[in-house]
Amino acid sequence: MFRAAAGPVATVPELGKHAQVMNHMSQQVQLGAYPFRLSMYGTPPVHDITVDDFEHWALDRLRVLAEIETASARNQPWNGIKLAVERRSNEVLTLRSNAIAQSGGLGASTIKAKELQQERMKDHVSHFVLRLAFSRTEELRRRFLHAETALFRYRLETEHLAEREAFLRAQDFVWRVVSPEEQRRHKEQVLACHPRLAATFEQESFLQVPWHRVPDLVERRRVYVHCGTAWIPSKEQSSLILAEFHARLQAQLESTARALPRLDEDDRLLPVLEHLTMGSMVGATNDYTNATLTGVDGENVHITADMIAPLVRKHAPMCMRHLHETLNATHHLRHYGRLQYNLFLKELGLPVEEALLFWRRMFSTMSDDKFNKEHRYNIRHGYGLEGRRLNYPAKSCARIITQDMPGPQDTHGCPFRHFSPQNLSTALSTHYQVSPDEQAEIVQAAKAGHYHVACTRLFEITHAKQGVARGDGLGHGESVSHPNRYMEASWRLAQQDEAMDERTST
Repeated sequence: MFRAAAGPVATVPELGKHAQVMNHMSQQVQLGAYPFRLSMYGTPPVHDITVDDFEHWALDRLRVLAEIETASARNQPWNGIKLAVERRSNEVLTLRSNAIAQSGGLGASTIKAKELQQERMKDHVSHFVLRLAFSRTEELRRRFLHAETALFRYRLETEHLAEREAFLRAQDFVWRVVSPEEQRRHKEQVLACHPRLAATFEQESFLQVPWHRVPDLVERRRVYVHCGTAWIPSKEQSSLILAEFHARLQAQLESTARALPRLDEDDRLLPVLEHLTMGSMVGATNDYTNATLTGVDGENVHITADMIAPLVRKHAPMCMRHLHETLNATHHLRHYGRLQYNLFLKELGLPVEEALLFWRRMFSTMSDDKFNKEHRYNIRHGYGLEGRRLNYPAKSCARIITQDMPGPQDTHGCPFRHFSPQNLSTALSTHYQVSPDEQAEIVQAAKAGHYHVACTRLFEITHAKQGVARGDGLGHGESVSHPNRYMEASWRLAQQDEAMDERTST
């Protein structure tokens, strides 16, 4: 389906339709291949794009789909899911309606139309890139189908009525939009079925569908039936449109899955698709680079080796606490455990001199000579002071979960991903005093593959006394995506409590 053109450009196959769609905007601004904000994604796009855009656009969409999956896994109501989608879409996947191109003069409208084209091209391309990445297994297809249907529902419900009707008229559905003239001719019969629509009848819109497509609505007498067609009022239309979107995308995903072995994909794109597939386990995240802790006075806190144990035990996520407790008990960590923990402490703000002091104390059973030979270089290397002198970032949740899988003797990784259910329950009870019911909830989320949801729920439980409620996450519904982000959120709550205590005492 996808192929690469010569040079740093990836060519994506074609969108073909929408050529005969009437322009319903008051100003005749041309929107080219993308006349609508909504899309059924029936035909692949053909655009020349860079490989970087190929990946970055898909990652942005993956962030939106991850928000949907996280909110659903945390049993958020639909209104909560809508807020999460709106917030994340505004950040990374803006998709505005045609009304934006009507504001300002003709020149401004032309510019805005170009912006809409770019937004919609990104939406179109990113959908098909992720469709490739998510077609590889039945489980990935199921998750993609659920999240994309929810995203389409959000956009459908927030679309302007006129644009929504124009979009529906342009589709090859087995239904059509009832014209205003026809609607007025049947007003008496329609209101007999829907008396509550009397006050808003002129603003109402109806879809005309073969009656056998909606037998449940006919059986419950929720629709007006005329000449073998059922008239579906706007309040009943969403479920019909969503069912059509779901059915089409499901068939398209299965078709893509069958075609995958025969695709002649460019070698540059294969790693991208693998990365997207792996990232789908926890959503797409960026490396976190703002973990400096600040005190109540707003000044940066100078982290020392002496502060690590109390800080980690009070504020760190389970993955880092497990590494610390193992290190404290055994005075030893295997390679990937040392790497994971050292980069976490570095991102936390521990200077390299203090890091060397901390690790030397922890490795108390070995001689200075052995420490200097086997560990000093690697610690400094993590800080970018040896070797190629690269500034290595702390590992995000996505990297911890998908890379460097731990063996039987290892202690690195994600407890929610790599612990057995029994070991996870024991750790929750021992280190966090989580109740049996709460343990069961967290373990169930982990068993379902929602590792970030399980970690976020632990944060909510352990910070409940500080006013964190179910669904709040790290703040404003944010899920855990990076150990240092977890640490910062916990620290911030503690600082708020400290500031409140100071105000109370004065």
